[in-house]
This record gives sequence, structure tokens and C-alpha cells, in this order.
Amino acid sequence: MGLKPVRVAQLNNYIGRVLKTDPILGNVSVIGEVSNLKFHSSGHVYFSLKDEDSRVNCFLAAGNLQRITCPLEEGMEIIASGYISVYERGGYYSLNIRDIEVNGEGQLAVQFEKLKAKLEKEGLFDRYAKKELPFFPEKIAVVTSETGAAVRDIIRTIKNKNNYVDILVYPVLVQGPQAAQDIAKAIDDINFSHKDVNVIITGRGGGSMEELWAFNEEIVARSIFASEIPVISAVGHETDFTIADFVADFRAATPTAAAEAAVPDIKELNDEIEYYRDSLKEDLLRFIEMKAAILESLNPQAFARSIASRIDYEQMNADRIIESMTDSIQERLIRGSERIGMLKELIEASNPKSILKRGYSVITDKDGNIISSTKNLKKGSQISIETSDGGAKAEVTEILSGGK
Repeated sequence: MGLKPVRVAQLNNYIGRVLKTDPILGNVSVIGEVSNLKFHSSGHVYFSLKDEDSRVNCFLAAGNLQRITCPLEEGMEIIASGYISVYERGGYYSLNIRDIEVNGEGQLAVQFEKLKAKLEKEGLFDRYAKKELPFFPEKIAVVTSETGAAVRDIIRTIKNKNNYVDILVYPVLVQGPQAAQDIAKAIDDINFSHKDVNVIITGRGGGSMEELWAFNEEIVARSIFASEIPVISAVGHETDFTIADFVADFRAATPTAAAEAAVPDIKELNDEIEYYRDSLKEDLLRFIEMKAAILESLNPQAFARSIASRIDYEQMNADRIIESMTDSIQERLIRGSERIGMLKELIEASNPKSILKRGYSVITDKDGNIISSTKNLKKGSQISIETSDGGAKAEVTEILSGGK
């Protein structure tokens, strides 16, 4: 026969007492990354600690939060110390935290975000402040360790692409307490003492956050920003990002990529020059052919043929014009002759002589005035009668009114 059944609350309560009395779970420290961070209005803090494989719920009481010196932030790695307890009502366990210590890279991540926010606010990351890389630099300075693989990769890549570029290797520390100051001093010195340098490449190969930390220091960021010479950052691997990457005029994913971006490929340039040379040659040949045709047209014999052809054309044109003018004048003469005939007939019809020939006569008084009305006549008046073939003198003996 089995044990007597217990209630759920009793089971959870029992598990809680067991956990509290366990020598390990009653005082345990856990390393993990802060996730799902929530600050409750009560002052308590709820979050999870996670690693690559799992996660655990955490609870930080408001009273314990006041003793924590470092501010909690999402993504930071911490060492949380406390005990495992069961929330009886919910039936799940959590790590009740007494103390927190920021672990290695977690602390660096916090410093990284703080400096990033500060410099971004000051405008060190602004796009307008970025300088253009020269198309064909004559001299490149490489600020890195003289013994690392990065410098060898950079030199080899540049020489393979473009052997006309001079390379100045400026050896510096890239790791350790003095590395940031060394890198910043090198960038400043190149700007001051090597005015013939056109591009600066600074960086190193991959590593942990601590190993790359020199390129996250403020002194390096400000030297890059103040540099009058364009700076390419080339730190770590493609997934690594540093403050130097954000400030630099160009961020390369790797040292090799930085060398690729710094110089043009001389083979590609030669191919392009060859293409333009062929194009210019073709254009020049077409130009010569055009000028030859113009010279041919200026040849005396060809010019004479052209003039003769032009004269023939103009002669034909003149003949057409003369013929057209002759036809026009002839037509006008005919129309004028016809009009003159009509006017002549009108004039003949209006000639008094012609009218008299039709049986009419003209009567004038002794002064030669034409009598057109009987009102101008008196008995005894002397009048003259003119006909088409002569005339007569007469005296008025009687005046008759019209209609009688």
C-alpha cells in the first residue's frame, strides 16, 4: 500500500524546505547573462540568467537591490549568489539573489555600451563626419602589431592588388594596459609627422572581448575622430564590433577586408585603361576619316566639280524662275489688254460725239452755257444748236412746259 496522498501545496512546501536545507542549493552562485529584465513597481526585480543551453528564473528583492553597486542591464554577464526557493502558489523554483557581481565580459559590455552612448551623443559616429577614402592612395600606414598575422595579411593583400602603393608599418601594442595609449599616439604621430600618408589602417586579428578592448578605449576613438587622414578600422572577425569601428571613416570586417578596401586592383585598372585606349583609338580613326572626307571635298578638282555642279543647279533654278516670271508677265499683259479694251468701250460710249451721232443735240445760250431745262429759256433768247455734223443759230419764239 502506497503513501497517503498529499495536496499540491503540501508537496511544494515540502520541496521548498528540502531546497533550503540543501547545503549546495541553500548557498549557490550562478554565472549567466541577464535576460528579460523587469523592474517591478514594488521595487523587486525579476529576470532570467541564461547560457547557451538553459536558463533559470531569478528574483531580486527590493531590499537586496539597494546593496547592489552595479546597475543591472540587459545582456550583461553576472555572478548571482543566493539560494533556490520554490514559489508554492505557482509551483516553480527560482534563484533568490542576495548579491551580484559583474563577471569579466559582462562588465566590459556595460562599459562598452556606456562609452558608445556617450560618443554617439557627441556626434563621433555621425555620417557627415566621415571622410572619403582616396581612390588611389600613394602611401598607407598600418597601425598594428608588427608580429601578428594581421600585418602580414594586410601587406600581402595590398601588394597582390597594387604594388605601386607604399606601406608604412607603424608597430604598436594591440593588447594590454598600454595598448590603447600606444594606438592613439601612433595615429596622432602619423597625422603630424607623415603628411604623405593617404590612408591609415588600424586593427588586429580576432580574440576575446578583453583582447580587443584597446579598440574600445575612448582615447583611441578620439584620435581616430581627430585624424585628418581617413582611417579604416579592421578589428577581429566579421562579427566583432568595437568603438573604433563606429568612429572610423570606414569599417572593414577583417584586416584583409581593410586592405581590399584601401587600394584599387591594378589589374582591373589596367583592363579599364586598355578598354579606354581601344575606345579612344576607334574614336580617333573615325575622326581621321571624317577629316579626310573634308580634305577630299577641298581638293581643287573635287572643288571644281562641286562648283560646276552648283552652277548647273543654279542655272536650272534661274531658268525655272525666268520661265515662271515670263508666264506671269504674259498673263498680266493679256489681262491688262482686256481691261484697256473694256475701258475704251466705256469711254467711247460716254463720248458726246458718239451720243450726238445717235440723234441727240446740244443747245447752248449765247454765252456757251448748256441749256438743260426750259427754265433757262426766255422768249427772244438767242440759242445755238450743235449736232454731230454741224450746228445752227435760233431764236426762242415759244416756251413749252414738259408733257405738252
